[in-house]
Amino acid sequence: MAKLNSNFFLTRMALSFASLNSGSNGNCYYLENEQDAIFVDAGISCRETEKRMDRLGLAMNKIRAIFVSHEHADHIRGITVIAKKYRLPVYITDLTLNRSRLILDSDLIRTFRAHQAVNIGDLVITPFPKFHDATEPHSFTIKSKGFTVGVFTDIGFPCEHVIRYFGECHAAFLEANYDEYLLDNGRYPYHLKARIKGRDGHLSNKQALDLFSANGTHMSHLLLSHLSRDNNDPRTVMELFKQVKCSTIITVASRDRESEIYRIADSDLPAKRSNSEAIQFSLF
Repeated sequence: MAKLNSNFFLTRMALSFASLNSGSNGNCYYLENEQDAIFVDAGISCRETEKRMDRLGLAMNKIRAIFVSHEHADHIRGITVIAKKYRLPVYITDLTLNRSRLILDSDLIRTFRAHQAVNIGDLVITPFPKFHDATEPHSFTIKSKGFTVGVFTDIGFPCEHVIRYFGECHAAFLEANYDEYLLDNGRYPYHLKARIKGRDGHLSNKQALDLFSANGTHMSHLLLSHLSRDNNDPRTVMELFKQVKCSTIITVASRDRESEIYRIADSDLPAKRSNSEAIQFSLF
């Protein structure tokens, strides 16, 4: 799929989305419709965010808000500068704000509640709770004109909320943080391995595969996200997902650069294709 560097599809798209970075070194996910756009998390610097937006042909002045999943640095590192520079509202729970120590102008702070939708123009953002080792972690689905894209990262295991909202999505960012063999035989100390594999840790490749196989094969796109540099490998997880017989385009979101821009509209819903055609290596 070619990278979109213009507004060629602007009049016919329902939702477009991209990863600006995905990993423990920083996370930032971009979602837009024709008029408005949001970030889910902003964990890379303002300058780097601007560079990656510019390379994609995207305008910072289209961003209307930042939604914060939790307080870990790789999800909030760029928020203070970006919010101040572009006067962006930051949607964050009170507990997460207190723990994050973000310095934000009071007029830019917005709160949200689980399962209560927030409207940003025609974008409908629904937060929902999940298990992760943070104060009050949430993930989000973003809906516009009947299409839904979800951001499912930093998840200890697929709880009922994750399963429910994942099944409603037409496309998703899905965590595939670690390969069990690589983690078990890697250099991490036992306590850290246990945390990663625990209820409040991260999703393994196998957990992500099981969630997708049971609830997501109707999707047009799946971006495997938040891969560990030490305990995973893009080719390893892609080989695993090749087992699924579906027409979903599956790619890996990079730890080091922006992804392509993906769009979802009527013409982009899954068609009958062989699995080998659907699974695409996109490792950047």
